[in-house]
This record gives sequence, structure tokens and C-alpha cells, in this order.
Amino acid sequence: DKLKKNTKKIYTKYTFIHNLIGGFLVIKVIELFAGYGSQSLALENLGIPHEVVAISEIDKYALQAYSQLHEGKCPNLGDITKIIELEHCDLLTYSFPCTSVSGAGKQEGLEEGSGTASSLLWECRRLIQSSKPKYLLMENVKALTSKKFKPYFDKWLDELEGMGYKNHWKIINAKEYLPQNSERVFCMSIRNDIENNFNFDNVKNQKEMNLW
Repeated sequence: DKLKKNTKKIYTKYTFIHNLIGGFLVIKVIELFAGYGSQSLALENLGIPHEVVAISEIDKYALQAYSQLHEGKCPNLGDITKIIELEHCDLLTYSFPCTSVSGAGKQEGLEEGSGTASSLLWECRRLIQSSKPKYLLMENVKALTSKKFKPYFDKWLDELEGMGYKNHWKIINAKEYLPQNSERVFCMSIRNDIENNFNFDNVKNQKEMNLW
């Protein structure tokens, strides 16, 4: 019974992953605002074959951590404002700085052209427009969906729809998966020509599969 149960878990896990990523043999990933590479680490922990073809990060300490956690592999393009275009990738992650939105900061906002750290989000638009990845993944603080900042988030979602993506977003508390009480907003955007059965409720149901 235990063998049957574990076999079922493994089958469910890889069926879910296969459906989500469209059956790629190796996912080509670009991490903008990479930090220490938490999102590619998640792929690694899940056992999903992937290749990080580029990252964008300017913090030297984050880059040191990235290099150590990724066996010295750190294909860094540097300052996002100076990137002309991106090479092809299947998955683009862009968890932009939260410092101008978070309640822990001054909440200066993310209006385009304002020069705040969080307004770097809008730099992603031209890079997404030119490279058109199949999947986009963003994570940020819950305050992004607050009354003060929701109009900017809605504008961003409209921009993505205009570029040919269907958006799925949800506020998720980390405590549903691990011992940490932290609410974050996640947005998964899938290009319109890609089969799309994504549902955050289905992701929530994967807790018993040890995804984290």
C-alpha cells in the first residue's frame, strides 16, 4: 500500500508538472531581479529539468549568494534598464523590488517613470514584448493589491493581456506550505497560444506531494 501510495504521488506530481510546462524536456529560464535565484532553486528542488540562460541582478551580495547556490553559474546581464533584448526562454520570472510598495517601506509607489525601485516593473514590458516567453511568473508583497496600488497592478495586467497573455493571480500565505506566516501575491501569465489549464487551486492541492 505504501509503494502504491508513493507511486501515485510521483505520477501525480510529474503529470501536473508536465501539463504545466507543456512537456518541455528542458525549460529555458530567465530570472529578472534574480536575487539569490529562489525561483530556479524551486525548479531544481522539484526535479524539473531547466537551464538558466540569463539573470538580471545588480546587488553584489545577492550575486554572491546566487553564485554559491548555483554552483558558480551566474549568467548575469546586469542592470535591467540597460538590457536591450533577451534571448529566447520558456519561463521568465520577474519578481520586481517591493521596497516602494511594502508597508515596511515608504510606499512611494510604482508609477511608471517615477524612479522608484518598484517602478522598475515597467522595464519588463519591452523585454517581454520582444522575447514573448511562453510563461511569466511574478511574486511580490500583498500590498501590491491594496487600494493604493491595485490600479497600477491592474494596469500591468492589462498590459500583459495586450501582449497576448492570460493572467492568473492570487494571494497565497506561505504558512499553507511551510512554517512561515507571509502573504504574497503570485501572478502566472500564460501566452494565449499555449494550452492553459492553470489554476491556483490545483497548485494548492499539491501540498501532499512535497512540492516545497
